[in-house]
Amino acid sequence: MTDLALEKTATGTVRRLSPAPFGIGVLLIVAYGVPPLVASEYLFDAILTPFLALALAGLGLNILTGYAGQVSLGSSAFMAVGAYAAYNLALRLPGLPFLLDILLAGLVAAAVGLLFGLPSLRLRGFYLAVSTLAAQFFVQWVFNKVGWFSNDSPSGIVTVPPLSVAGLPLDSSAGRYLFALGVVTAVTLAVWRLVESPTGRALVALRDHETAARVIGIPVLRVKLLAFAVSSFIIGVAGVLWAFAYLRTVEPAGFNLDRSFQILFIVIIGGLASLRGAFLGAALIVVFPLLLARLGEALLGGLFDSGVLEMSQRIVLGLLIITFLIAEPAGLTALLDRAWNRICGRFRRAG
Repeated sequence: MTDLALEKTATGTVRRLSPAPFGIGVLLIVAYGVPPLVASEYLFDAILTPFLALALAGLGLNILTGYAGQVSLGSSAFMAVGAYAAYNLALRLPGLPFLLDILLAGLVAAAVGLLFGLPSLRLRGFYLAVSTLAAQFFVQWVFNKVGWFSNDSPSGIVTVPPLSVAGLPLDSSAGRYLFALGVVTAVTLAVWRLVESPTGRALVALRDHETAARVIGIPVLRVKLLAFAVSSFIIGVAGVLWAFAYLRTVEPAGFNLDRSFQILFIVIIGGLASLRGAFLGAALIVVFPLLLARLGEALLGGLFDSGVLEMSQRIVLGLLIITFLIAEPAGLTALLDRAWNRICGRFRRAG
Protein backbone atom coordinates (compact mmCIF):
# COMPACT_ATOMS: atom_id res chain seq x y z
CA MET A 1 0.00 0.00 0.00
CA THR A 2 2.77 2.43 0.90
CA ASP A 3 4.46 1.88 -2.46
CA LEU A 4 1.29 2.98 -4.27
CA ALA A 5 1.02 6.25 -2.39
CA LEU A 6 2.52 8.90 -4.68
CA GLU A 7 2.88 12.67 -4.60
CA LYS A 8 3.40 15.01 -7.53
CA THR A 9 5.93 17.74 -6.77
CA ALA A 10 6.05 21.30 -8.10
CA THR A 11 8.57 20.30 -10.78
CA GLY A 12 6.28 17.60 -12.11
CA THR A 13 8.29 14.68 -10.77
CA VAL A 14 6.60 11.96 -8.78
CA ARG A 15 7.92 10.76 -5.46
CA ARG A 16 6.75 8.21 -2.93
CA LEU A 17 4.96 9.41 0.15
CA SER A 18 6.25 8.26 3.51
CA PRO A 19 3.95 5.81 5.29
CA ALA A 20 4.81 7.48 8.60
CA PRO A 21 2.01 10.12 8.73
CA PHE A 22 -0.65 7.54 7.85
CA GLY A 23 0.68 5.05 10.39
CA ILE A 24 0.92 7.68 13.14
CA GLY A 25 -2.63 8.83 12.41
CA VAL A 26 -3.98 5.28 12.68
CA LEU A 27 -1.98 4.71 15.87
CA LEU A 28 -3.38 7.87 17.48
CA ILE A 29 -6.96 6.96 16.52
CA VAL A 30 -6.48 3.53 18.10
CA ALA A 31 -4.77 4.97 21.21
CA TYR A 32 -7.52 7.52 21.84
CA GLY A 33 -10.48 5.40 20.79
CA VAL A 34 -9.92 1.76 21.70
CA PRO A 35 -8.51 1.56 25.28
CA PRO A 36 -11.22 3.74 26.90
CA LEU A 37 -13.81 1.37 25.47
CA VAL A 38 -12.25 -2.03 26.15
CA ALA A 39 -9.34 -1.71 28.62
CA SER A 40 -9.62 -2.67 32.28
CA GLU A 41 -8.43 -0.54 35.20
CA TYR A 42 -5.47 -2.88 35.60
CA LEU A 43 -4.39 -2.29 32.00
CA PHE A 44 -4.61 1.48 32.46
CA ASP A 45 -2.92 1.65 35.86
CA ALA A 46 -0.25 -1.05 35.46
CA ILE A 47 0.72 -0.74 31.80
CA LEU A 48 -0.62 2.10 29.67
CA THR A 49 -0.20 5.10 32.00
CA PRO A 50 3.32 4.22 33.25
CA PHE A 51 4.27 3.41 29.66
CA LEU A 52 3.31 6.92 28.55
CA ALA A 53 5.17 8.62 31.41
CA LEU A 54 8.34 6.58 30.89
CA ALA A 55 8.18 7.02 27.11
CA LEU A 56 8.07 10.79 27.59
CA ALA A 57 11.03 10.64 29.98
CA GLY A 58 12.92 8.53 27.44
CA LEU A 59 12.06 11.08 24.77
CA GLY A 60 13.56 13.83 26.91
CA LEU A 61 16.75 11.90 27.60
CA ASN A 62 17.04 11.05 23.90
CA ILE A 63 17.23 14.76 23.10
CA LEU A 64 20.24 15.07 25.38
CA THR A 65 21.99 11.74 24.86
CA GLY A 66 20.77 10.51 21.48
CA TYR A 67 20.75 13.78 19.55
CA ALA A 68 23.26 15.98 21.43
CA GLY A 69 25.59 13.20 22.60
CA GLN A 70 25.68 14.35 26.25
CA VAL A 71 25.53 11.50 28.76
CA SER A 72 23.22 11.90 31.76
CA LEU A 73 22.56 9.63 34.73
CA GLY A 74 20.33 12.04 36.62
CA SER A 75 17.06 11.89 34.68
CA SER A 76 15.05 10.79 37.71
CA ALA A 77 16.15 13.92 39.58
CA PHE A 78 14.54 16.15 36.95
CA MET A 79 11.40 14.00 37.05
CA ALA A 80 11.30 14.62 40.81
CA VAL A 81 11.78 18.37 40.33
CA GLY A 82 8.85 18.47 37.90
CA ALA A 83 6.61 16.40 40.19
CA TYR A 84 7.36 18.39 43.34
CA ALA A 85 7.06 21.70 41.49
CA ALA A 86 3.63 20.76 40.11
CA TYR A 87 2.49 19.56 43.54
CA ASN A 88 3.55 22.77 45.27
CA LEU A 89 2.08 24.97 42.54
CA ALA A 90 -1.25 23.13 42.85
CA LEU A 91 -1.08 23.36 46.66
CA ARG A 92 0.06 26.95 47.13
CA LEU A 93 -1.51 28.55 44.03
CA PRO A 94 -4.82 26.67 43.75
CA GLY A 95 -6.25 29.17 41.27
CA LEU A 96 -3.79 28.25 38.53
CA PRO A 97 -5.03 25.90 35.78
CA PHE A 98 -3.34 22.53 36.06
CA LEU A 99 -2.00 22.72 32.50
CA LEU A 100 -0.22 25.93 33.51
CA ASP A 101 1.12 24.10 36.59
CA ILE A 102 2.61 21.49 34.26
CA LEU A 103 4.18 24.14 32.05
CA LEU A 104 5.69 25.97 35.03
CA ALA A 105 6.89 22.68 36.56
CA GLY A 106 8.63 21.88 33.29
CA LEU A 107 10.29 25.30 33.33
CA VAL A 108 11.49 24.74 36.90
CA ALA A 109 12.96 21.38 35.86
CA ALA A 110 14.58 23.09 32.84
CA ALA A 111 16.19 25.68 35.13
CA VAL A 112 17.57 22.96 37.41
CA GLY A 113 18.75 21.00 34.36
CA LEU A 114 20.45 24.11 33.03
CA LEU A 115 22.25 24.54 36.33
CA PHE A 116 23.52 20.96 36.37
CA GLY A 117 24.30 21.22 32.66
CA LEU A 118 26.92 23.90 33.25
CA PRO A 119 29.67 21.29 33.85
CA SER A 120 29.07 20.08 30.27
CA LEU A 121 30.84 23.24 29.10
CA ARG A 122 34.09 21.81 30.46
CA LEU A 123 33.43 18.08 30.92
CA ARG A 124 32.44 15.28 28.60
CA GLY A 125 32.02 11.52 28.57
CA PHE A 126 32.50 9.70 31.86
CA TYR A 127 33.19 12.88 33.84
CA LEU A 128 29.98 14.51 32.62
CA ALA A 129 28.03 11.37 33.54
CA VAL A 130 29.41 11.53 37.09
CA SER A 131 28.43 15.21 37.41
CA THR A 132 24.84 14.41 36.39
CA LEU A 133 24.85 11.53 38.87
CA ALA A 134 25.64 14.11 41.54
CA ALA A 135 22.42 15.89 40.56
CA GLN A 136 20.48 12.71 41.28
CA PHE A 137 21.86 12.38 44.81
CA PHE A 138 21.62 16.10 45.59
CA VAL A 139 18.02 16.52 44.47
CA GLN A 140 16.90 13.39 46.31
CA TRP A 141 18.66 14.61 49.46
CA VAL A 142 16.95 18.02 49.24
CA PHE A 143 13.48 16.52 48.89
CA ASN A 144 14.14 14.16 51.79
CA LYS A 145 15.52 16.81 54.15
CA VAL A 146 13.52 19.96 53.36
CA GLY A 147 9.99 19.40 54.63
CA TRP A 148 8.53 22.42 52.80
CA PHE A 149 8.54 20.54 49.49
CA SER A 150 6.32 17.78 50.92
CA ASN A 151 4.12 20.16 52.94
CA ASP A 152 5.92 19.00 56.11
CA SER A 153 4.59 15.48 55.78
CA PRO A 154 6.23 13.27 58.47
CA SER A 155 6.69 10.40 56.02
CA GLY A 156 7.74 12.62 53.11
CA ILE A 157 4.94 11.06 51.04
CA VAL A 158 2.12 13.33 49.89
CA THR A 159 -1.05 12.49 48.00
CA VAL A 160 -1.64 14.62 44.92
CA PRO A 161 -4.99 16.36 44.41
CA PRO A 162 -7.52 14.69 42.08
CA LEU A 163 -6.69 15.26 38.43
CA SER A 164 -8.94 17.72 36.61
CA VAL A 165 -8.56 20.06 33.65
CA ALA A 166 -10.84 23.08 33.09
CA GLY A 167 -13.27 21.70 35.65
CA LEU A 168 -13.43 18.32 33.92
CA PRO A 169 -12.63 15.51 36.40
CA LEU A 170 -10.05 13.05 35.06
CA ASP A 171 -9.34 11.04 38.18
CA SER A 172 -10.60 7.73 36.80
CA SER A 173 -8.12 5.26 35.32
CA ALA A 174 -9.30 6.03 31.78
CA GLY A 175 -9.28 9.78 32.48
CA ARG A 176 -5.70 9.75 33.75
CA TYR A 177 -4.66 7.70 30.72
CA LEU A 178 -6.31 10.09 28.27
CA PHE A 179 -4.77 13.08 30.02
CA ALA A 180 -1.30 11.50 29.89
CA LEU A 181 -1.82 10.55 26.24
CA GLY A 182 -2.80 14.12 25.36
CA VAL A 183 0.28 15.56 27.05
CA VAL A 184 2.59 12.98 25.46
CA THR A 185 1.09 13.60 22.01
CA ALA A 186 1.57 17.36 22.28
CA VAL A 187 5.14 17.13 23.59
CA THR A 188 6.13 14.49 21.03
CA LEU A 189 4.86 16.70 18.19
CA ALA A 190 6.88 19.62 19.57
CA VAL A 191 10.00 17.43 19.85
CA TRP A 192 9.53 16.20 16.27
CA ARG A 193 9.40 19.82 15.07
CA LEU A 194 12.54 20.55 17.09
CA VAL A 195 14.66 17.69 15.75
CA GLU A 196 13.62 18.47 12.17
CA SER A 197 14.60 22.14 12.57
CA PRO A 198 18.06 23.73 12.20
CA THR A 199 18.37 23.45 16.00
CA GLY A 200 17.96 19.68 15.73
CA ARG A 201 20.64 19.53 13.07
CA ALA A 202 22.92 21.57 15.33
CA LEU A 203 22.38 19.01 18.11
CA VAL A 204 23.37 16.18 15.78
CA ALA A 205 26.43 18.08 14.58
CA LEU A 206 27.46 18.59 18.21
CA ARG A 207 27.09 14.86 18.86
CA ASP A 208 28.98 13.75 15.76
CA HIS A 209 31.99 16.04 16.11
CA GLU A 210 32.13 18.91 18.56
CA THR A 211 35.23 20.53 17.05
CA ALA A 212 33.84 20.38 13.51
CA ALA A 213 30.55 21.86 14.76
CA ARG A 214 32.44 24.77 16.30
CA VAL A 215 34.42 25.30 13.08
CA ILE A 216 31.29 25.60 10.93
CA GLY A 217 29.88 28.26 13.25
CA ILE A 218 27.56 26.34 15.59
CA PRO A 219 27.52 27.96 19.06
CA VAL A 220 28.54 24.79 20.87
CA LEU A 221 28.20 26.07 24.43
CA ARG A 222 24.75 27.50 23.80
CA VAL A 223 23.57 24.32 22.05
CA LYS A 224 24.79 22.16 24.94
CA LEU A 225 22.89 24.21 27.50
CA LEU A 226 19.83 24.25 25.26
CA ALA A 227 19.94 20.44 25.07
CA PHE A 228 20.07 20.19 28.87
CA ALA A 229 17.22 22.68 29.29
CA VAL A 230 14.91 21.09 26.71
CA SER A 231 15.67 17.57 27.93
CA SER A 232 15.05 18.52 31.57
CA PHE A 233 11.81 20.30 30.65
CA ILE A 234 10.44 17.19 28.95
CA ILE A 235 11.62 14.89 31.74
CA GLY A 236 10.08 17.25 34.30
CA VAL A 237 6.73 17.04 32.53
CA ALA A 238 7.13 13.24 32.52
CA GLY A 239 7.67 13.45 36.28
CA VAL A 240 4.34 15.27 36.64
CA LEU A 241 2.61 12.47 34.71
CA TRP A 242 4.41 9.84 36.79
CA ALA A 243 3.22 11.42 40.05
CA PHE A 244 -0.24 12.72 39.15
CA ALA A 245 -1.43 10.16 36.58
CA TYR A 246 0.34 6.98 37.73
CA LEU A 247 1.53 6.99 41.35
CA ARG A 248 -0.99 9.59 42.56
CA THR A 249 1.58 10.42 45.24
CA VAL A 250 4.81 12.40 45.32
CA GLU A 251 7.65 10.76 47.20
CA PRO A 252 11.44 10.72 46.83
CA ALA A 253 11.48 6.91 46.56
CA GLY A 254 9.50 7.15 43.33
CA PHE A 255 12.39 9.03 41.73
CA ASN A 256 15.43 7.11 42.86
CA LEU A 257 18.59 6.14 41.00
CA ASP A 258 16.97 2.98 39.66
CA ARG A 259 14.50 5.17 37.79
CA SER A 260 17.36 7.08 36.15
CA PHE A 261 18.92 3.85 34.91
CA GLN A 262 15.51 2.63 33.77
CA ILE A 263 15.13 5.71 31.56
CA LEU A 264 18.66 5.25 30.22
CA PHE A 265 17.86 1.61 29.39
CA ILE A 266 14.74 2.76 27.53
CA VAL A 267 16.90 4.94 25.29
CA ILE A 268 19.52 2.23 24.72
CA ILE A 269 17.05 -0.55 23.98
CA GLY A 270 14.73 1.60 21.87
CA GLY A 271 17.45 3.31 19.86
CA LEU A 272 19.44 6.50 20.22
CA ALA A 273 18.34 9.58 18.25
CA SER A 274 14.96 8.03 17.47
CA LEU A 275 11.60 9.32 18.61
CA ARG A 276 10.07 5.89 18.05
CA GLY A 277 12.84 4.35 20.12
CA ALA A 278 11.62 6.02 23.31
CA PHE A 279 8.19 4.42 22.91
CA LEU A 280 9.54 1.02 21.89
CA GLY A 281 12.00 0.95 24.78
CA ALA A 282 9.37 2.06 27.28
CA ALA A 283 6.97 -0.62 26.04
CA LEU A 284 9.60 -3.30 26.62
CA ILE A 285 10.59 -1.94 30.05
CA VAL A 286 6.98 -1.81 31.26
CA VAL A 287 5.71 -5.08 29.80
CA PHE A 288 8.84 -7.18 30.38
CA PRO A 289 8.52 -7.52 34.23
CA LEU A 290 4.87 -8.56 33.88
CA LEU A 291 5.70 -11.20 31.28
CA LEU A 292 8.64 -12.43 33.34
CA ALA A 293 6.44 -12.72 36.44
CA ARG A 294 3.79 -14.72 34.58
CA LEU A 295 6.42 -16.98 33.00
CA GLY A 296 8.17 -17.53 36.35
CA GLU A 297 4.92 -18.44 38.09
CA ALA A 298 4.04 -20.87 35.30
CA LEU A 299 7.43 -22.60 35.43
CA LEU A 300 8.38 -22.41 39.13
CA GLY A 301 5.10 -21.79 40.92
CA GLY A 302 5.52 -20.59 44.51
CA LEU A 303 9.32 -20.60 44.28
CA PHE A 304 9.17 -17.52 42.04
CA ASP A 305 8.57 -14.87 44.74
CA SER A 306 9.13 -11.11 44.54
CA GLY A 307 12.82 -11.37 45.44
CA VAL A 308 13.52 -13.93 42.73
CA LEU A 309 11.50 -11.84 40.28
CA GLU A 310 13.52 -8.70 40.97
CA MET A 311 16.83 -10.57 40.67
CA SER A 312 15.75 -12.32 37.47
CA GLN A 313 14.51 -9.05 36.02
CA ARG A 314 17.88 -7.38 36.58
CA ILE A 315 19.80 -10.30 35.11
CA VAL A 316 17.68 -10.65 31.98
CA LEU A 317 17.50 -6.88 31.42
CA GLY A 318 21.27 -6.61 31.77
CA LEU A 319 21.75 -9.38 29.22
CA LEU A 320 19.33 -7.64 26.86
CA ILE A 321 21.23 -4.37 27.09
CA ILE A 322 24.58 -6.08 26.47
CA THR A 323 23.06 -7.90 23.48
CA PHE A 324 21.72 -4.68 21.99
CA LEU A 325 24.99 -2.81 22.53
CA ILE A 326 26.94 -5.55 20.76
CA ALA A 327 24.57 -6.85 18.11
CA GLU A 328 22.35 -3.85 17.37
CA PRO A 329 23.49 -0.51 18.84
CA ALA A 330 20.64 1.26 17.01
CA GLY A 331 18.13 -0.67 19.14
CA LEU A 332 14.62 -1.91 18.46
CA THR A 333 14.02 0.88 15.94
CA ALA A 334 16.64 -0.54 13.57
CA LEU A 335 15.35 -4.09 14.03
CA LEU A 336 11.80 -3.08 13.16
CA ASP A 337 12.98 -1.01 10.18
CA ARG A 338 14.86 -3.98 8.77
CA ALA A 339 11.90 -6.28 9.31
CA TRP A 340 9.58 -3.78 7.60
CA ASN A 341 11.95 -3.39 4.65
CA ARG A 342 12.12 -7.17 4.22
CA ILE A 343 8.32 -7.43 4.24
CA CYS A 344 7.97 -4.60 1.70
CA GLY A 345 10.67 -6.16 -0.46
CA ARG A 346 8.86 -9.48 -0.57
CA PHE A 347 5.60 -7.78 -1.54
CA ARG A 348 7.34 -5.87 -4.31
CA ARG A 349 8.94 -9.03 -5.67
CA ALA A 350 5.63 -10.91 -5.42
CA GLY A 351 3.88 -8.08 -7.30
